[in-house]
Amino acid sequence: MADRSSSSSTVDVVRGFRGLRALVIGDAMLDSYLEGTATRLCKEGPVPVVRKAAEARTPGGAANAAANLAALGAEVVFVGLVGDDPAGALLRVALRERGVDDRWLVVDPAVETLHKLRVLADGQYVVRFDEGESRDCSAAGRHRLLAHVEEGFPRCDLVVVADYGYGVASDAVIDRLRNLRRSRPVPLAVDAKEIARFRRAGATIVTPNLREAERAVDPSAAAAPAVGLVAAEGVARRLRAMLDADHVAVTMAADGVLLLDRAGSLTHLPVHPVPRAGDVGAGDSFTAALALALAAGADPAQATRIGIDAAAIAITRPRTSVVPYQELLRRASLDDQAAPLSLKELAARLDAERFAGRTIVFTNGVFDILHAGHVQLLRRARALGDLLVVGVNGDASVRRLKGPTRPINHERDRLALVAALDPVDAAILFHEDTPAETLRALRPDVHVKGGDYTAETLPEADAAREVGARIEILSLVEGRSTTNVIARIAALVHDGALGATP
Repeated sequence: MADRSSSSSTVDVVRGFRGLRALVIGDAMLDSYLEGTATRLCKEGPVPVVRKAAEARTPGGAANAAANLAALGAEVVFVGLVGDDPAGALLRVALRERGVDDRWLVVDPAVETLHKLRVLADGQYVVRFDEGESRDCSAAGRHRLLAHVEEGFPRCDLVVVADYGYGVASDAVIDRLRNLRRSRPVPLAVDAKEIARFRRAGATIVTPNLREAERAVDPSAAAAPAVGLVAAEGVARRLRAMLDADHVAVTMAADGVLLLDRAGSLTHLPVHPVPRAGDVGAGDSFTAALALALAAGADPAQATRIGIDAAAIAITRPRTSVVPYQELLRRASLDDQAAPLSLKELAARLDAERFAGRTIVFTNGVFDILHAGHVQLLRRARALGDLLVVGVNGDASVRRLKGPTRPINHERDRLALVAALDPVDAAILFHEDTPAETLRALRPDVHVKGGDYTAETLPEADAAREVGARIEILSLVEGRSTTNVIARIAALVHDGALGATP
C-alpha cells in the first residue's frame, strides 16, 4: 500500500524498496577474511601462529553499497573498476552471489583490484593487508566508466556514489552526473572520504562522518574530531554552506546523526545502543537504505532514521555484511509501533486505494505465536485482492476470548510481527471481541476468516454484509495452531526436555 508519499509509515517506505533501480558509482573492493585459532607463539617472532578455520570473501567499498542495495530489494547497476587479476575475478563472483550484475564493472588491465585481507585469531584482528591501485586507470577505462554512467543513469530511480578516493568518482564523472540530473533529478546520495570534491555535484544528500566533515571544512584540523554536539553542529553548518547539496547528514557513531537542510534547519537523530558493535561497512548500509528511502518517498528525516536502522543491524553482523530486506522491515515495524496507525488514518488511506480501483481484503486474529499456518492463511487472503489489512486483537480482548493466561506476547509485539510479514499491507489493533466496528470503519471488499465458521455463524457477518464485503472462509492447516504450539511447549517442559527458567 506504499503510496511513496512523505506521510507513509516506515513499513510502507521499506516495502517501497522492492523493484527500485539503483545506480551505484564508486571504488570496488574485495574484502577477504582468514579466521582461525591462535595455538602458540611463532618461533620466528613474537606473533601468534593461527590455525586456519574459515575463509570468506565479500564485496567491500562501493561493492558493499551495491550488495546492500540488492539485499534490500533494489535492482542494481554497479559502475566500478577492477583489474584483470584474481582479486577482480573473486569480487565479481562475490557480487553475483549477492544478486549484483557484474557486467557494468569496467575491467582495466592497467589497474589492480583493491583488496583488503584481514586475519583474525579467536575473533580478534591480527593484521590487515591492503593491495591494489586503481588511480592509474587507462584512458580507455575512464572512457568506458563514463559510457556506463550514461547508459545506466536512465534505467535508475536513484544514484549512490560511494567514493573511497581511488579514482572512479573522478571530476569528469561528477560533472556528467550533474548534467544528467538536470533533466532527470532522481535522488543522489554521496558518501565520500573527500566530500569537498562534491561541492558542485548538486547532491540530494551527502553522508560524511564527523571526521570527514571536519577535514572538508578545515583541512588542517587535528586528527581527533570535534567533541560534543555544539562543536559538531558548527562543523555541519560550515559544511552545508560550502556544498551545493539539499541536505547534509553528518554521522557521529554512537552520538547519532546531524541532519541539516538548505534553510539551516537542524535535526539531531539518535542511534540505537548496540553492545559489541563493529563498524566494517556500516556506512555503506546507512547510505544505501537512506537513498532507497528517499526514492521510495520518505522525507529526509524519515529516510535518515531508516538509514540508522540499517546501520544498527549491520554493526551487529560479522565481517563486511549486508542488511537483509526482511530484517529491516521488522525493524521498521517496531519503529511504527511508537505511533501506530489510527483507525481513522487507515480508513482514509484505504479510501484513496479504493478510489484507485484496488480491491481491499481484511482478516483478523490473535497471532499470539506466529507459525506456518498463519503465514499460509495470510498469503491465501492476500491473493484474493490487491491489499491485505489485518486486524489484531488487543490484549484485553484476547484475555476475554482465550482466558487469563493469554496472550503470551504483548499486543504491540504481535502487531509488529504481523505488520512485518510480506503478504500484509497494513495491520491495526482492535479491542472489541469481534472486528465488527473495524469492518464498518474500513469497509473492505472481502472479509476472510480461517477455521470452521460459515457465513451464517461468523460473529461479525452482519457488519461485513453492511459494508458490502464478500465473506470468504478459508480452511486452516491441520495441526497448526497457537494452542497446539503452547501445549507442545508445556509438555516438553513437563517431561524435562526443556529446562524451566528459574
